[in-house]
This record gives sequence, C-alpha cells and structure tokens, in this order.
Amino acid sequence: MTTIIEQMLSRYNASNIEEERNALKEVMQEVVLAGLAKAGFFKDAAFYGGTALRIFYGLDRFSEDLDFSLLEPNMDFEISKYFHVLSDEILSLGLDFTVEEKKKSIETAERSAFVKGNTREHLLKFYPASAGRVPYNELIRIKFEVDTNPPGEFGCEFRTLLLPSPCKIRLYDIDSLFSGKIHAVLCRGWSRVKGRDLYDYLFYLARGARINIPHLKAKLSDSGFISSNNELTIPIIAEFLRKRFLEINYKQAEDDVRPFIRNPEVLKAWDADFFISATQQYLVEKNLQ
Repeated sequence: MTTIIEQMLSRYNASNIEEERNALKEVMQEVVLAGLAKAGFFKDAAFYGGTALRIFYGLDRFSEDLDFSLLEPNMDFEISKYFHVLSDEILSLGLDFTVEEKKKSIETAERSAFVKGNTREHLLKFYPASAGRVPYNELIRIKFEVDTNPPGEFGCEFRTLLLPSPCKIRLYDIDSLFSGKIHAVLCRGWSRVKGRDLYDYLFYLARGARINIPHLKAKLSDSGFISSNNELTIPIIAEFLRKRFLEINYKQAEDDVRPFIRNPEVLKAWDADFFISATQQYLVEKNLQ
C-alpha cells in the first residue's frame, strides 16, 4: 500500500540523488506545516518567504527554510509549546525526525527550531537505490523560524494544504510577500549576494503582484533604510530598485541561485539593464508610473 509520504514524493519524478534529497526536504516542509496547523500555531502566526511562495503560488525553485511571523509582537513567545503535536504528526507518518529549539547566545526577536532526521535512513525507505551513496551521519535539516516582533501592515489569507493531512495555513497575501521580497532585494547585505531574491522578484513581476506600500515602508523603516517619516511612493521604490540593480554582481547572483533551479538557462539574461527594464515594463503594465 502506498503511504502518504510516498504519494507526496511521487509528484517529483526525482531523477538523481540531489533531486531525491530536495524532494524529501520539501515533503518534510509540508509535514511541518501540517503539524504546526494541528498544534494551533496559525492562530497566532502567518507563513511567508520563499517556501510559502513555492508551496502555495508555484515558485519553481527549491527553498530551504520555513519563515513565519507572529500576527502581533510578543517577545515572550515560546516556539517549543508546539513541538509535542508536531512530533506526533511526524511519527504518525512513519518518519524518524526530532524537533528541537535552536538556543541563541544573544537574544533576538527570532525563535528558531530544527526538524532533523538521518538522510540515509529515509532514502532507504523511499529511494533505496541511492541510500548507500550518502554518509551514514548525514542529516536532513528543516529550519523554521518565527519573527516575534514583525513590522506590521501585512495582509493575510488562508490557503488549504491537502497532504499530508488537510489543514488551513495562514500566510501573507501575495502583495505583502512581494513587498517583503523588495525589502530583501534592497536591504540584504550584498557581500553574499542572494540570486534567489532576484529570481523570486521576477516571479512576482510575472504574476502581476502589487506592492503593499505600508508593509514595505514598515520593513524599510525597521531596517533603517528609510525614516518612518519619509514618503514612500511607487516612483521612489522604482528608483531605489534601479540604483540597487546597478550595484549587483550578477555573476555571484547566478552562482547563488543555480543549485536551486532546474533551468539555469534563464539566468543568461541577467544584468542591470534586464532587471531595470523588467521593472519598468511591470510599472507600465500595472499603470503605476
């Protein structure tokens, strides 16, 4: 009899060991979401980031982590209170993963945890031909992180996750997700260029997402990129982006994103002119100039 996990993995048609690893990781991400939903997590929090975009909007790249935001700031939030139900959900699916909080030496607004399981053990269950090709101590790690003091003004919606068990997931709406990505493009340190930000940015443009300006302003203010007293309009945002696109090392950006996508040919067009032109075309199509 096909198990739920086998049913979920069958969607991937993995053809090599890296694709099998990523398939296992992506399935585990959905298992974590279902477990958190069962534990009541989404009464207080919302899902956002690249993995949210992949699962619920069809982003065609692998995304490593699960990012969440509380609906209201709460620096006393305890992530560990959801671990028992999450662990039970994982165990009920025949998987051997542990859940543990990441302890930090310096107090921050983020609460982080890892779901960890042995790679070889789980490859042996689902992709036995590949199991002997990985070190015996290699681990699958799924990190999830909760921002306990998020910038406000984001919008949310509920989406349904059917597997591994039907549940409702609260997540940022696409306009708020897009605003978060613009913030990342503008504010993430470019000493370690994240081409994944640029890849996702194009995904939002292609789907015609609009910008949640109040949320973007809250995030840019929180990062010190602008003052909370500054005006923020579409033309101002477009000029911020134009300047940023002129600064980027596109070779580094391509190298960052290449392991996460199946078709690296799309990266050949990447340069400053390409991103500035794509942004301008988006503004014209949306009549936002």
